[in-house]
Amino acid sequence: MNKPHILVVDDEPDIRSLICDILEDEQYQVSTVGSAAAAQKARHECRHDLILLDIWMPDTDGVTLLKEWSNAGALSCPVIMMSGHGTVETAVEATRLGAYDFLEKPLSTAKLLLTIKRALEAEKLKQENVGLRQFSGNTQEPLGNSPQITQLLEQARLLGQHDTRVLLTGEPGSGKETLARYIHGNSTRKNGPFIALNTGTITSHNALEEFFGREKGNSIHYGLLEKANHGTLFIDEIGDMSGDVQLRLLSALESKTFQRIGGSEEVKADVRILASTRQDLEKAIQNGQFRQDLYYLLNVACLHLPALRDRKTDIPLLLDFYLQHYIKRENLPKRTFTIAAQQFLSDYMWLGNIRELRNVVQRLLILGIGDEIGLTEVKTTLGEPARSAIASTDIPIFYDLLLKDARAQFEKAYLDYHLDQLSGNVTKLAKTSGVERTHLYRKLHALGVEFKDKR
Repeated sequence: MNKPHILVVDDEPDIRSLICDILEDEQYQVSTVGSAAAAQKARHECRHDLILLDIWMPDTDGVTLLKEWSNAGALSCPVIMMSGHGTVETAVEATRLGAYDFLEKPLSTAKLLLTIKRALEAEKLKQENVGLRQFSGNTQEPLGNSPQITQLLEQARLLGQHDTRVLLTGEPGSGKETLARYIHGNSTRKNGPFIALNTGTITSHNALEEFFGREKGNSIHYGLLEKANHGTLFIDEIGDMSGDVQLRLLSALESKTFQRIGGSEEVKADVRILASTRQDLEKAIQNGQFRQDLYYLLNVACLHLPALRDRKTDIPLLLDFYLQHYIKRENLPKRTFTIAAQQFLSDYMWLGNIRELRNVVQRLLILGIGDEIGLTEVKTTLGEPARSAIASTDIPIFYDLLLKDARAQFEKAYLDYHLDQLSGNVTKLAKTSGVERTHLYRKLHALGVEFKDKR
């Protein structure tokens, strides 16, 4: 289990030594410094889990130091202030600047340990809430229960018990991030952060900063490697990573240290890397698009996710899961698939895999009317020819609406479908649909089409 790293800042050696002994007995990792200047240096060298900061120091007082950190951006970890000469005004000012709590000297060991425990728990809860907002619904997503998936999950459980780097391969939308979360959840790092990044969402000019962070004066922007410290960093579509990022990532993984952009201090990070790709990386190596040494470093073990069309027995489970998921999450009316609709969907090719299935279920619930989801409604949603629907006795639902409402439903389904095919790329959608991009953004917002989630 990873030990929280605490920085103790106090100008009195006896107090530093005492606090260090107490915290190490409680299985914390502890660093100590005796001045504000040393604290600044230590903070640049490592992202601590908590800082104990004395107010009265010979160079710069603790409140002024806290104010510098607060003005440079959000505090990177909880800060607990300490003082033997504190006043109510000082405590209020420290709290206003973001300090978690204020402890009076001489320190009570019981109160010190309880305050640290509560501060670390509060920070963990805050990070978990951020993760839930970013990846709502992903943590419980199933991959399926087919023989292929059952065997794959067993391999993932075994790999989870070791700190091995794993390369996940498979088509877009096949569930690679879900599998990565499963590995993390079955690992010794499960109580640490899980950070996911799709390299296609970052631009070439900010990629280095995104990974490694940036320093400018006392301001520190922490990159993904530090945010994932003691946890797992999942890099989706690593084959799209630029050459300069590949080189720096290789160096960081080999040495377990790196420098932030604009910084000069070596930063340590204990991170497990899980990476995924839809590409043939060996071919990319031959074409000079991917580094061979990085490939071998990442590909200690490889798990391949089969396409959904190759494991059709998983489709009914996934249909039911997402049906219940969106009914609860978006408070939508309950609906069920008819046997004919479910059979059709089980035989469907699903070129977009689980991602396409998930989005189709969401559209059917939002746009549909009635307790049942019939075959014709499913075919219409999937883009089957209109004449097939007209020939059926099951008339599409929007035929009974006013023209403006029917047009809005069609446009939403049309845009949703093409965004699925284009992985949420609005620029490509503008070309495909023949709609000017600025107008297209307005229409997407007006119709409530969530394009960012499809990237």
